[in-house]
Amino acid sequence: MLVSRTEAPVRQQTVNNLRNAIVEGRFKPGERLLERELCNLTGVSRTSIRESLRQLEAEGLIKVIPNKGPVVATVSVNEARDLYEIRQVSEGLACRLFAERAESSAVEALAKTVELLEKATSEGDMKNVMDTKNAFYEIILEGCGNALIRLFINSLHARIAVLRSMSLSHQGRALESLSEIKCILEAIQRRDPSAAWDACVNHVNKAQSVAVQALRDTDNMKSSK
Repeated sequence: MLVSRTEAPVRQQTVNNLRNAIVEGRFKPGERLLERELCNLTGVSRTSIRESLRQLEAEGLIKVIPNKGPVVATVSVNEARDLYEIRQVSEGLACRLFAERAESSAVEALAKTVELLEKATSEGDMKNVMDTKNAFYEIILEGCGNALIRLFINSLHARIAVLRSMSLSHQGRALESLSEIKCILEAIQRRDPSAAWDACVNHVNKAQSVAVQALRDTDNMKSSK
């Protein structure tokens, strides 16, 4: 998690490193985030840590609790359902617009990303799967021609990142997700906006079902202890 002093700005690197640590499960939901420990892990000042924590709080990844300080945010089943319902509509629209507006070069880049996703899935590299799926969505958001949707979905993905990781880690879900992504690509390659919408909505619905069930299983395990 150490931050480099020679690449991107220190603050942005710190935010990215802490965000990735939360998404990848290094910091668990409900876990306290102590400034001193984060300074030791990242090698940056308390000022940089505090600025980064404020950014992650704005993204919904952490919450500041009185007399306790910042903790990794937890997501309830109802909150997860709400997030996925918003994701369904916003990503569906982005895919519809991409099918209508994207340059041929963007569609080709999307196809190459799906090839990389298939390789990462076959290798069982879940971090690479997540990174490649993020690249897939970034191409769609770049090519859909609507800057406001891009800003909104990027913010939404930050809040839903942990749930996406939970969903993909479920047995068999990565292969199912790959198949659904291929359906989105095929609809886009046909320049069929309605089919692109339908394929994306189906993909998000499936992800929602798995993520919600994973949250319920976690809640049941906690209540049985």
